[in-house]
Amino acid sequence: MHASQLLRMLVDIVGVDQVLTANDDLAPYLVDWRGRYRGNALCVVRPADTAAVAGVVRACGAARVPIVPQGGNTSLCGAATPPADGRAVVVSLSRLNRIRALDAANNTMTVEAGCILAKLHAAAAAAGRLFPLSLAAEGSCQIGGNLSTNAGGVQVLRYGNTRELTLGLEVVLPNGEVWDGLHGLRKDNTGYDLKHLFIGAEGTLGIITAAVLKLFPLLPARATAWLAIASPALAIRLLARLQASFDAALTACELVSEVALDLVRQHLPSTQAAVPASRWHLLIELTSGGEESALRETLAVCLAQAIEAGELGDAVLAQSDEQARQVWRLRENIGEAQRIDGPSIKHDVSLPISLLPEFIDRADAALNAAFPGIRIVTFGHIGDGNLHYNQSYPRAGDNADFIARQGVVNRIVHDLVHALGGSISAEHGIGQLKRDELLRYKSPVEIEMMRAVKRALDPLALMNPGKVL
Repeated sequence: MHASQLLRMLVDIVGVDQVLTANDDLAPYLVDWRGRYRGNALCVVRPADTAAVAGVVRACGAARVPIVPQGGNTSLCGAATPPADGRAVVVSLSRLNRIRALDAANNTMTVEAGCILAKLHAAAAAAGRLFPLSLAAEGSCQIGGNLSTNAGGVQVLRYGNTRELTLGLEVVLPNGEVWDGLHGLRKDNTGYDLKHLFIGAEGTLGIITAAVLKLFPLLPARATAWLAIASPALAIRLLARLQASFDAALTACELVSEVALDLVRQHLPSTQAAVPASRWHLLIELTSGGEESALRETLAVCLAQAIEAGELGDAVLAQSDEQARQVWRLRENIGEAQRIDGPSIKHDVSLPISLLPEFIDRADAALNAAFPGIRIVTFGHIGDGNLHYNQSYPRAGDNADFIARQGVVNRIVHDLVHALGGSISAEHGIGQLKRDELLRYKSPVEIEMMRAVKRALDPLALMNPGKVL
């Protein structure tokens, strides 16, 4: 089938205004958020419902044309960027943006893939419920992309990853058929749990068009504190104390290095909050159904005990919602500050929580020995063992050669992660960035199992080519 014939078929399915071919119209869809990957495409198609997505997939399959699903285009691994050859059709899910149902009694919400994450937060809150998936890009990322990468965020400690927040899916398969698995059931033992094939698959096995998500009670009491700590080892001790004292009420526990905080102060000076000086910091948040003043007082007592035990240097306990938002902005803007600062080598790793201090000590030492003067930006979700561990040189002139040696840096970081029983991708996915790394750290048996699933569902290998495998 000639490209012009396929374009006419796509126009018939979605309308002429929703098939983009002009260079200026295509441009925003062809580069990833970090600016690391740039591709090309035959066109961008913007269907408005599941039937139209299925029609687009069938047409591309008949033409043997690759398909690249795209949500908010906030991937940090190039998972939503088309290849450079210009053959692929980018399928934007942004117009599939309806909340189909909200069942407060069942604590579920059925939503389409193009819904902005922040919109789901607002809808849940209006019903007196919480959808807990929360990350820095929530104002622009779409739930379909969150599902496709099994996104984590700051509340995994209490509520789990996106996988744990999902009860059912609707998926357009690579042959154009629609699998309707939109079930709001907590228990369903009727064979293979097929939704887990597509969550975290980064669009390589099909296109998620809708999902049934779990909701939770919207708890009224919140206590937020910024803590100064001497080392990651003391952070682990303090985490254990907080968990023993508050159990599931501990919603978030975020580790931030002073190096990471300095970047925010340098590049986003309007993002300010008075926090104590320290080499390391913890940002913690508690939520409960009781009185907020009582929760803050109980937390203050616990922190005073930690100071006496030598686990904590100083603390700022937010006294208002605005103060809490100010300290959270320090944490949430680290990624944006790094983007402004310039290119860096980024790692999104997870380890057993008990081994995080050892990893940081050993990896820091090895990288500083190999690259004297390096700047290491460390932050992340210490409560679930997920670190963002990024490297660059402070001066742009020194940094270009360093970025070109990413393979050497990856060997140091990822080999140590693997040796300590960790994962090279905690919540960002594989995309293009870590595709070759996956072959190094997954066993041949695991890789062949993944390829077998890919062959079974996508025998023509048209779904998001060049990603994951």
